[in-house]
Amino acid sequence: MFSRYDVFSLKTRLLTMLEQITCPADLRRLSYDQLNSLSSDIRQFIVDTVEENGGHLGSNLGVVELTIALHRVFDSPRDILLWDTGHQAYVHKMLTGRLGDFKTLRKGGGLSGYPSRSESDHDWIENSHASTALSYAFGIATAQESDIGEGRRVIAVIGDGALTGGMAFEGLNNLGHSGSNAIIILNDNGRSYAPTVSLLSDSLKKLRNNPKYLEQQEKIESKVKSLLPSREVLGLSVERAIDAAKAAVREIWDPTSFFEDLGIRYNGPFDGHNIEGLEKALRNASGFEGPTVIHVLTEKGRGYGPAENDPIKRLHDIGAPKPGSYTAAFTEILIKEAENHPELVAITAAMPDSTGLLPFSERFPDRFFDVGIAEQHATTAAAGMAMGGLRPVIAVYATFLNRAFDQVSFDVALHEQPVIFCIDRAGITGPDGASHHGLLDMMLLTKVPGMTMFAPSSYQELQQMFSDALKITSGPVAIRYPRTPAPSVPETEVGSGLNARMVSEGDDICILSVGKMLETAISVSEVLQQQGRSVSVWDVRAVSPLDSKMIAAAHNHSLVVTLEDGIVEGGIGSSIANHLRDLNGPAPTIITKGVPVSFVDQGNPEDLLSELGLDCAGIVKTILEADL
Repeated sequence: MFSRYDVFSLKTRLLTMLEQITCPADLRRLSYDQLNSLSSDIRQFIVDTVEENGGHLGSNLGVVELTIALHRVFDSPRDILLWDTGHQAYVHKMLTGRLGDFKTLRKGGGLSGYPSRSESDHDWIENSHASTALSYAFGIATAQESDIGEGRRVIAVIGDGALTGGMAFEGLNNLGHSGSNAIIILNDNGRSYAPTVSLLSDSLKKLRNNPKYLEQQEKIESKVKSLLPSREVLGLSVERAIDAAKAAVREIWDPTSFFEDLGIRYNGPFDGHNIEGLEKALRNASGFEGPTVIHVLTEKGRGYGPAENDPIKRLHDIGAPKPGSYTAAFTEILIKEAENHPELVAITAAMPDSTGLLPFSERFPDRFFDVGIAEQHATTAAAGMAMGGLRPVIAVYATFLNRAFDQVSFDVALHEQPVIFCIDRAGITGPDGASHHGLLDMMLLTKVPGMTMFAPSSYQELQQMFSDALKITSGPVAIRYPRTPAPSVPETEVGSGLNARMVSEGDDICILSVGKMLETAISVSEVLQQQGRSVSVWDVRAVSPLDSKMIAAAHNHSLVVTLEDGIVEGGIGSSIANHLRDLNGPAPTIITKGVPVSFVDQGNPEDLLSELGLDCAGIVKTILEADL
């Protein structure tokens, strides 16, 4: 659809056109032809922005017309628009007065890649984790319908992928039971990060992929309109008649009537790229009492060839596992070990590509399980697999594993099951902001009884740790690693088992470093040695249990400094400090460096670490200011 023959001219035209839209009300003066032209220009603007700043491409390209229709029918922020996951909120931001800020998208201090309450009254929830919007919708609708409510309309947009999450079903159940006046927009593109997995998605797919169904729906609509008086005469009677007729056809194709069995009115499916048709559907839904689902068919990545032709995730986002990354190291060792361990299986919660499991799924399709956006289910299912003699590996982002902490503790660890958790995007991750930093994993998982936890500092260390994890059968094992490139080291710089590794030996200061912080620790030691200080550096490697020999060696120094890229309170440094104080003799001065208990904003990871005092300069300053 897009060409690059005259980028400058095109961008100039885009800005001229888009700058006319300063608020949603500006959309209501445009004709449908103008809106279609605007849709094309919005897509080009998104492509240009994401190519420069990164971010979620495919999902935003798919909701252009839907977002326009929503803002023409409803009066945001008076009417409350809720975006599940928030991946698709770029168009919403552009239409609510934030176009000029897009040059700062996902940058430090700039426009968030997700809805943000601090940015605009049009953003009600800062939602970047899937499957929560329907619970928000139930809660907000309940408040609006209460004695102190203002009667605002509540509209929740949720994707078919997010609808696979257990929390979404809980929200649907409550909405249907309560009869709350909420409109649910089911944005059905058949994909989350990967093709959507669930029986409900299969049912939706029957409707989405059957041209006869849509053709029949269109014929019915045309026929009913020809038989009934105008809408102006009978109000909503035409639309209601059309709905009834369509429902009859729908029952033939989808006899289970999933939503209606829950007490939720179903309407659709509708063409998600037809603004006029969408507006009619939305206005019709506004006239109903109780919860209503508007099933909208969209194309993820629409209008952009590279996205439309991406068979995996329609260019959901920009960026995938890169050669030399920790994720690539995991992929490589997983396949290697799977060749020799037929009992090894891999599980993902709808993210086979980003977590590095796609090559495994292609090599061992019968040993790969995508459970949809369902981290809790994935964890307990893994416990069951382990009970049956399999060796399950769950690949998951650190931030998303937070959802399954109960299951990790009481379904896996309590039963002493040897599930391996490979935790990607641990620590400060960067442009996705507060909800995506993996800062809680070490603090939480090291408190789980029987949990063994590793933090690799190199490509080779991760692979060694995974092989060692397979030898541990008495309980769960976690390996946490960052998004950043993985250093490649010689065999002599690779540890083994649960042992820490001494990198350098000194007399005065001992730096105990966790995971990726080793590079910084070495830089700090070099600066201090240039100033005449004698410094030991250790790679902690196993953060649970801690190596007693490392603790004993650290105790012989006057100053011990711990470095970690997770929450410092209750973290690994705190555990090390407790062990040091338990030893006989005077305890050394202890400095624990990590991330404070806070929501860390978006930005370049190295810049964020610097702001937190976790770069070389900040750590050296802290050490030199210590009372030695």
